[in-house]
Amino acid sequence: MADDLFNSFMNGPDEQGRFGIFGGRFVSETLMPLILSLEEEYNRAKDDPAFWAEMKDLWAHYVGRPSPLYHAERLSTELGGAKIYMKRDELNHTGAHKVNNVLGQILLARRMGKTRIIAETGAGQHGVATATVCAKFGLKCIVYMGAHDVKRQAPNVFRMRLLGAEVIPVTSGRGTLKDAMNDALRDWVTNVRDTFYCIGTAAGPHPYPAMVRDFQSIIGKEVRWQLAEQEGEGRLPDTVIAAIGGGSNAIGLFHPFLDDPTVKIIGVEAGGKGVDDRIQHCASLTGGRPGVLHGNRTYLLQNEDGQIQEGYSISAGLDYPGIGPEHSWLHETGRAEYVSITDKEALEAFQVSCRTEGIIPALEPSHALAHVMKIAPKLPSDHIIVMNMCGRGDKDVFTVAKHLGFDMSDTEEGRSFEE
Repeated sequence: MADDLFNSFMNGPDEQGRFGIFGGRFVSETLMPLILSLEEEYNRAKDDPAFWAEMKDLWAHYVGRPSPLYHAERLSTELGGAKIYMKRDELNHTGAHKVNNVLGQILLARRMGKTRIIAETGAGQHGVATATVCAKFGLKCIVYMGAHDVKRQAPNVFRMRLLGAEVIPVTSGRGTLKDAMNDALRDWVTNVRDTFYCIGTAAGPHPYPAMVRDFQSIIGKEVRWQLAEQEGEGRLPDTVIAAIGGGSNAIGLFHPFLDDPTVKIIGVEAGGKGVDDRIQHCASLTGGRPGVLHGNRTYLLQNEDGQIQEGYSISAGLDYPGIGPEHSWLHETGRAEYVSITDKEALEAFQVSCRTEGIIPALEPSHALAHVMKIAPKLPSDHIIVMNMCGRGDKDVFTVAKHLGFDMSDTEEGRSFEE
């Protein structure tokens, strides 16, 4: 790839919020003043040392950053080939990467005088993070969550309610993340005066994709100095890998390496029951085409008439029929490679992580780990892979147990997954 292309990556998006043909602001006239006001406030905050000082203090003393960069030695030995590191963002307060971004957005909301925070959530981790930070600052919190996801992510629903949030089940569509985001946007239009919409992924109208990316890029920035500490000054990963729904954890890992041509970048989409059946997966880049949804132009799952196709994944956090616009741009330019992993492969990786490293992962990073398991044995021993362990698996144990045939209500002593 040409050097001038690499040199351009760190500069996006343009003033209209576009990454090439992707991104932008496709919103109603009612929302446009709110979007412009948010952009102005974020631009001021970016240049305000006091804003970043508060962010760094909260990251360190509230979230627990930096998260460890962990050499998965047993996994590396078992697979053979590449040396595998895990960026342990599941050890953050609230159990995922989501809080990195939520802190930034809620600090912006406070600067703007907003007292009511709304959010959408799929797996529940963004909802939990938003409810957590709202509780810390005494802000009202409303979380929209698809009714289907409310059922399969019951532990996180309970956590949000414990934290004082109002959780609103969304029954339209399939009752998943797309539908929750639709209802959150409708709420925002109705309550423009006191409400701030805290979007959980690197999608939506500009400035959200770039703003969320900037807050999440702490992940990749830490990896740069942490790997140099462990492997020697100047050592970069050879490959970085992360799971992608909307893509915030992935762009957070990828962005600080975009201008390093020696670093291969791989995003892993949810292949569901297989990408040959477009209704049974959420691999937007593999099985979709460009269109407009939730205020931005990006790759989407669509039928022949341009209507959004309902996606499917065992993972609630990846069950979204689109992807962040910067990922679409990286796909089209060829800077990043995007692949898909099936439910079955993710479940296998989930169990391997538990058995080899004593780490119970969320189903989202289990997709990334499944691809690591595919490629690591084919690579030399001096090849370093860094994957983002972006969430812990507490929320998914009931889902995994069901798919592995384990009856969680059966407490008979000695019962195991194999029985």
